[in-house]
Amino acid sequence: MTKVKALNEVAASVEDGATLALGGNVLHRAPMAFVRELARQEKRKLRVVKTAGAHDIDLLCAVGAVDQVDAGFVSYETVYGLPPHYRKAVQTGVVKANEHACYTVISALRAAKTNVPFMPVSGLKYGDLIEKNDYFVVVEDPFTGEPVTLVRAIVPDVAVIHVQECDKNGNAIIHGPKFEDVLMSRAANRVIITTEQVVSDFTIKQQKERIDIPGFLVEAVVKVPKGAAPAACYPAYDVDDRALREFLQLKEADQISHFIHRYDQQDHREVRGERKW
Repeated sequence: MTKVKALNEVAASVEDGATLALGGNVLHRAPMAFVRELARQEKRKLRVVKTAGAHDIDLLCAVGAVDQVDAGFVSYETVYGLPPHYRKAVQTGVVKANEHACYTVISALRAAKTNVPFMPVSGLKYGDLIEKNDYFVVVEDPFTGEPVTLVRAIVPDVAVIHVQECDKNGNAIIHGPKFEDVLMSRAANRVIITTEQVVSDFTIKQQKERIDIPGFLVEAVVKVPKGAAPAACYPAYDVDDRALREFLQLKEADQISHFIHRYDQQDHREVRGERKW
């Protein structure tokens, strides 16, 4: 039985108030088509989890979909600068930023993966980061008597991960850096895959040793070519520079809404050469 479903149907299954883990890293392989569909459906009070976010978190904050963010880093990097909508939402108190180091987000997800309530972390013993984030606590190590910091587990209700290829059963292969996507798939209660292409079962079986996310973990598969755009997806396409620069200039709600609706109506299928996974 196929797990391939329509984008709007699968996005509708994400409830308001859900804890949502987004795959990819900064401007690389983020599930942007899914993020835009969440925006169109006017989801609210989402808690977004990601080690290093960018356009995905910024866009969701721009449309008022976010209540909290757990991230070690949120920025567009290099020439694009800081995310204006996320920054404004945090500064005005609309969004609560649970600031982490990237590795403490990873530790919180590892705790969820192993079904324990917290994970000890090394090296984080002092500073404002511990004081400002309720998900950290310093306790005495029962073996040595030394202080040790614990980070509370973060269990995503849903993890949405964009991949280059997947079969109809949800067996997914990631090409290039995997970031925290495999970990997210093990930590979350539900896993949704968006994919550049749905390949045959035979194709996946021929490279079964490369499967990163097995189908039994996956609830739904959505075929979305250029599904990471305007972020990049190695090796098929780079960032959409013009679209990112346009978005970063938008301030009014109607402008942002128009951008979201218009972007998916455009033809983004051009790639640099052939897709060779």
